[in-house]
Amino acid sequence: MSFRHYSGRLIALATQHGKQRVLARPLRHGLGLTLRHAVEVNTDRFGSFSGEQARPDDAPTTCRRKAEAALEALGLDLGIASEGSFGPHPVVPFLAIGQEWLTLVDRRDGFVISEPMLCSQTNFSSCTGADPETCASWLRQVGFPSHAVMVRPHAGEGSEPAPWLAKGVRGSAELAAWMAMAVDRSPLGLAWLETDMRAHCNPTRMATIRRLAFRLVRRVGATCPACDAPGWGLVATRAGLPCRACGLATELVQLEEFGCVACSHRELLPRRDRLMAADPAHCPYCNP
Repeated sequence: MSFRHYSGRLIALATQHGKQRVLARPLRHGLGLTLRHAVEVNTDRFGSFSGEQARPDDAPTTCRRKAEAALEALGLDLGIASEGSFGPHPVVPFLAIGQEWLTLVDRRDGFVISEPMLCSQTNFSSCTGADPETCASWLRQVGFPSHAVMVRPHAGEGSEPAPWLAKGVRGSAELAAWMAMAVDRSPLGLAWLETDMRAHCNPTRMATIRRLAFRLVRRVGATCPACDAPGWGLVATRAGLPCRACGLATELVQLEEFGCVACSHRELLPRRDRLMAADPAHCPYCNP
């Protein structure tokens, strides 16, 4: 079997945030697929970045469910979807990190092919202030006005967050007006600003989704050495990279597990970057 068996097929996408602009071309040139936008699917029912609708499933499951909703809405047997998650870095909490997923669901052949991407290049952040001038440095840092922000009253630490007054704010005058309203409604006299992480409001995130689309295309083109099914790729990692100084195991990845989406074939391979030992700075014994 070859990835060329996708050529000429239609693939459904559910998005309300313009992701078809960065997905259509890689899918067409890399796999011969024609993208169809399932505009009738309300993707907010799977969860919203702004928090009004909680995500009922984890991000990979949500991504698959979006793809399934898209293909069902258009009556196709092939669907694709994108999902993202953002928060503090697990090791360096003051840094933000994101993770994106792209999932292709092939009902005809019974495949689900997913490709994740960790992204340290994200502007995910928040700020409090009384007016745009007090937040000027933060606004420059997050790329405003090309990157939109959301505005709500600051309710105070430990309090239930206030509803958003505005999302997708890109204009300076618009921002000043919404911040004034937020300050007026805040018990602390402050507005809470947060980056709008919806793809159409965040060029940095949209660029990441585009890069991930090319990675997914390459994964679909990689076939299983055992059964020749498409989608062969990384499915898990195993920690234990030995410390260069003492030789004991660290929490860094030592081996990468590659697997098939159709059969049970798995292979454990060394790290693709050829790193054979960890710096002692990552060792819990040398650097407790």
